[in-house]
Amino acid sequence: MKSLLLGSAALALSATFALADTVRLGTEGAYPPYNFINDAGEVDGFERELGDELCKRAELTCEWVTNDWDSIIPNLVGGNYDTIMAGMSITDERDEVIDFTQAYIPPEASRYVGLSADADITGVVASQTGTIQAGYIAESGATLLEYATADELITALRSGEADSVFFQGAFLADIVAENDDIVWVGEPVPLGGGVGVGVRETDGELKDTLNAAITEMKEDGSLNEMLKKWFGEDTATF
Repeated sequence: MKSLLLGSAALALSATFALADTVRLGTEGAYPPYNFINDAGEVDGFERELGDELCKRAELTCEWVTNDWDSIIPNLVGGNYDTIMAGMSITDERDEVIDFTQAYIPPEASRYVGLSADADITGVVASQTGTIQAGYIAESGATLLEYATADELITALRSGEADSVFFQGAFLADIVAENDDIVWVGEPVPLGGGVGVGVRETDGELKDTLNAAITEMKEDGSLNEMLKKWFGEDTATF
């Protein structure tokens, strides 16, 4: 789950939402299996299925909007959409600017990968810019190499620009499974407080509505079933 670091003057913007309107769900569309663009050009993935189900249960009319990761919070605050569902970790720093529902993905570990099991995780380490993983590496003593998108991390590793990659384990799991030259390195590192729906601080009614739907899905077991469908039987559940 990704965690965007803040620091834009655009965050001073504000917007409001009324439940009678169409709810615009903002996502990145570049972070499988959380969210991605399928062959039909549509938003797909775990968060697409979950978001559609939340809207159905809450009797909301919803539509999906995509936005680059590095400006996803400013554009929520600025009113370009009404929620963020983009694998976004709940952090104290972000909670000072926007609000969150309860978590719909439990906290999960970040991981290192390399081209061999003894790859250097203290040298040059690639991570996506503006994430808690990048923040962790910056404070670890290693040399942080930042990229705008997660897909660029493996390219940097294979080209020799980076000694290893540090990112969210669920994103890296499919890459490790599908590529014989990419392996896990070191131990998992727990980061973040789970993933929730981001909303503007002024939209308490929308937050409460979505929280009620998430609670219902937790209680009837459907959220855990959805998590296992997209992340595997061994994934953390509620």
